[in-house]
Amino acid sequence: MSNSNKVAWVIGASSGIGAGLANRLAKRGYEVAISARRQERLEEIAHNNNRLHAFALDVSDAAGTKAVFEAVEKELGPVDLVVFGAANWQPNTVAEYDPEAFRNVFTVNFLGAVNTVAAVLPSMKARRSGEIALIASVAGYFGIPASGAYGAAKASLIHFAETAHTELEPYGIRVRLVNPGFVKTDLTAKNDFPMPFILELDDAVDRLVRGLLDTDKFEVAFPRRFVWLLKLVKLLPYPLFFAGMRRVLPSSDGKSKEGQKEKGEDGR
Repeated sequence: MSNSNKVAWVIGASSGIGAGLANRLAKRGYEVAISARRQERLEEIAHNNNRLHAFALDVSDAAGTKAVFEAVEKELGPVDLVVFGAANWQPNTVAEYDPEAFRNVFTVNFLGAVNTVAAVLPSMKARRSGEIALIASVAGYFGIPASGAYGAAKASLIHFAETAHTELEPYGIRVRLVNPGFVKTDLTAKNDFPMPFILELDDAVDRLVRGLLDTDKFEVAFPRRFVWLLKLVKLLPYPLFFAGMRRVLPSSDGKSKEGQKEKGEDGR
């Protein structure tokens, strides 16, 4: 199907997967509204590409999110595809409990998605059409040490997407879930632990675009081997599951025991 008259709104498009996705959608014929907090960065991305349109947005502001969506539709027309990819990643442990860190992560990763869906629903319900893709993470499959806030927020987003998929289908609105593994971005650059099956950014964007535009799957998850491995881990009895999680439990310096073992072996 031609995308020449379609409009997409990509949230979290100032860097990483969001920026890459916005450019790929524009190449596929979409008019693309790109949103994030940094207006200057958005304008840099949109420079020399007349299919990209910058709209600064703070997803923690429900009223502001609704206002930006209305501005997008006023300028570009009805939005066919919304991709929520805003993310806040702060490594932390429950043992070093910081309520503010949890609040910040949930505000962006989960409540930002809720604000976005609430903003677009009236228009999509009135037209009885539209697609919403929520980018969560394989980190939301189960509890991973040092990811208490981020993993819990992404788990909530997975739950929300599953519920919204069922509830909004009768209105002609399709809700989809994206669960990437590790991707080389500014967010993962903060990580000081082994990241198995990590993907280059272009590879991840390729897989995301194919999943969203060329398939009808509810969950678009990649890389496939890592996804299935984690889904098998999720099925383990709790004694075995917790034994495995202890192997990646961060020590007092924030590094996993597995990471420390590797460091000791190679002498760096």
